[in-house]
Amino acid sequence: MDKIWLKSYPPGVPAEIDPDQYTSLVQLLEESFSKYAMRNAYVCMDKYLTYGELDEYSKKLAAWLQSRGMKKGARVAIMMPNVLQYPIAIAAILRAGYTVVNVNPLYTPRELEHQLTDSGSEAIIVLENFANVLQQVLSKTSVRHIIVADMGEMLGFAKGMLVNFVVRNVKKLVPPYALPNAVRFSDALSQGSRMQFTPVAATSADIAFLQYTGGTTGLSKGATLTHRNVIANVLQTEAWSKPALDKAPVVEQLSIVCALPLYHIFALTACAMWGTRVGALNILIPNPRDIGGFIKELAKYKFNMLPAVNTLYNALLNHPDFKSLDFSGLKISNGGGMAVQQAVNDKWKAATGTSIIEGYGLSETSPVATCNRADMTEFSGTIGLPVPSTDIAILDDDNKPVPLGERGEIAIRGPQVMAGYWNHPDETAKVMTPDGFFKSGDIGVMDADGYVKIVDRKKDMILVSGFNVYPTELESVISMHPGVLECAVVGVPDEYSGEAVKVFVVRKDPNLTQEQLMDYFKEQLTGYKKPKYVEFRSELPKSNVGKILRRMLREEKKEKQAA
Repeated sequence: MDKIWLKSYPPGVPAEIDPDQYTSLVQLLEESFSKYAMRNAYVCMDKYLTYGELDEYSKKLAAWLQSRGMKKGARVAIMMPNVLQYPIAIAAILRAGYTVVNVNPLYTPRELEHQLTDSGSEAIIVLENFANVLQQVLSKTSVRHIIVADMGEMLGFAKGMLVNFVVRNVKKLVPPYALPNAVRFSDALSQGSRMQFTPVAATSADIAFLQYTGGTTGLSKGATLTHRNVIANVLQTEAWSKPALDKAPVVEQLSIVCALPLYHIFALTACAMWGTRVGALNILIPNPRDIGGFIKELAKYKFNMLPAVNTLYNALLNHPDFKSLDFSGLKISNGGGMAVQQAVNDKWKAATGTSIIEGYGLSETSPVATCNRADMTEFSGTIGLPVPSTDIAILDDDNKPVPLGERGEIAIRGPQVMAGYWNHPDETAKVMTPDGFFKSGDIGVMDADGYVKIVDRKKDMILVSGFNVYPTELESVISMHPGVLECAVVGVPDEYSGEAVKVFVVRKDPNLTQEQLMDYFKEQLTGYKKPKYVEFRSELPKSNVGKILRRMLREEKKEKQAA
């Protein structure tokens, strides 16, 4: 195909990268562990972890995992926020020859049960704050090996004791739980140090990560990301960032703010994997929702990169302490996960001196597919250009390219595109074309310079602060409430989160209240999935075969706004 976007590339950015320069992510990790052994790799709550220590800790944990007798390719889940145990766990699982299953630690029992069951996870590494949720579903899963971590154990004896006391007894963030066969993270490291670690010959085609996303069935499914997929996106990210990072003054070691959760594909690739490849210092932020605390952490460092979603940038800008930060080292502000608003970009540039470089991707693409130039100084209002080794096609309903400038579904082909959905060949077939393009479900246009702009969404998916919310999943949960006859979920514009979830409900119980539903949502749904608005109706619009028409509800909302 004619790659018209290459003429818009910055000087020095190659048209292609070589995803086969590493046989696996294990080779990439171990190269950096050796090359940057004396450098600090991560810092969390003032405690630093060097690449050499990451090497040793992950080897010990890998040995412990191998001692459980799991076969190569076994799935091991991680259920933690951004703490020092997370990068150790990722490296250990990969080095042991297993597959990482990233789990949102805020999942409800229902959501956790589905992901552990669907993935067939045999082991899990969980922060004690969320062990109670695991306890509720453990018997229904194939998980047999449990490691429980705590907030303080990697922070040194005195500080660790203090942090754990505050977390457990002051803030009361650790609900009681009983997991009799669980092993403490620190004990697993200690036991692993006395065990034999056996290096595993991972290949580029082996599955490195299962990244769960939603689906037309309403149940989340795992995007199978191979070692080669993630290696490709790491190298694409590196090549794309070079023009900005090469500008004077060049820093010897990058400092990357890792506020986005590592279980999210954006942070996983941009911080954990690419950061390791270039020997960066990753600044882990366990709770970025605490904006005041987040800013206090930022004040300690001269940071160079800050990947974030629009809502996080906006929240930082609106905090009174933000303007006191030192932005002299900031080279790249990456925006992804949701659309960057021009008003937020303009305020960010005025405050920091850098524009927000918006990119686009999905879990299924590891994630980066397009990005604005890293040396961009003005807001473009687009999602940028296809990154190296990536083809973007704009397709009609018959999977045929539309003329330049016309609307169609954005489709992506490249070495970063997933191998398929885990154990769901039917779902894979729906999104992959015979010539290897992944159909994103987003409607876009490409201009004559190769820049892509999203104009609509083909799917009913709702995007809340960078997280995908699938109406079918929510409707299946809400309809189980005994007071609900039927319901429909749509996305509505929201100034803070981009979109918010609204549910239209037809009551079975005429006495059902909004408050009762909100309590039910809190019990059944992760925070970002919970409907913000409830509207009761006597009936819902339907097709002639009885299908509820979400589209009419969305259009009704737009008409009211326009009136």
